[in-house]
Amino acid sequence: MFDDEILPPGQRLVEGWPARHYGPVPKFRQERWEFRVFGATASGDKHSWGFEEFIELPLVTVVADMHCVSRKTVPGNEWSGVATSTILALAPPAPDVTHVMVWAEYGFSANIRLHEFASDQTLLARFRNGEALTPEHGFPVRLVVPSLYAYKGPKWVRGIEYMTEDRRGFWEERGYHNIGEVWAEQRYSYQEDLGEGPSFA
Repeated sequence: MFDDEILPPGQRLVEGWPARHYGPVPKFRQERWEFRVFGATASGDKHSWGFEEFIELPLVTVVADMHCVSRKTVPGNEWSGVATSTILALAPPAPDVTHVMVWAEYGFSANIRLHEFASDQTLLARFRNGEALTPEHGFPVRLVVPSLYAYKGPKWVRGIEYMTEDRRGFWEERGYHNIGEVWAEQRYSYQEDLGEGPSFA
């Protein structure tokens, strides 16, 4: 039984796993699918994995709640996927990298700080509760960052850009908090303190 008292501020439990996303569900084409790491890599080179290569990467499992900025919490999810630390080891960032931009289908993006991306709780999930993700929930891969609201964990992820300075992603440009920490209740950009995000373009 989940204890309501340990919910982050402003959150409420929901049953099931509601699917929410902006725009249509993309069609998966295995022969065209590629996961890329680019930007400020240590070597200056781009790195990429085809679908068959990506699913051969080792899996880890993390049990974590999912918190939506709309105040809904889905507790106790068992996520399995590729640890982001594995990606960082295979495609190291340059020493001056501070943030990553996570890129997904249709040019959707989310920016997070490097230390959050590198957390041992962060992973590129392929499974939830032992079952492969459905297309509506991000198949073949979605980013899971348990300490941040779910808008920071895009579905249908296709690549990671290493950045030496911060840039706002899709929802961050549209009024959501640039950092998005759940326990600090960082929901909207008007809550940002000085230094918590770049200026709006």
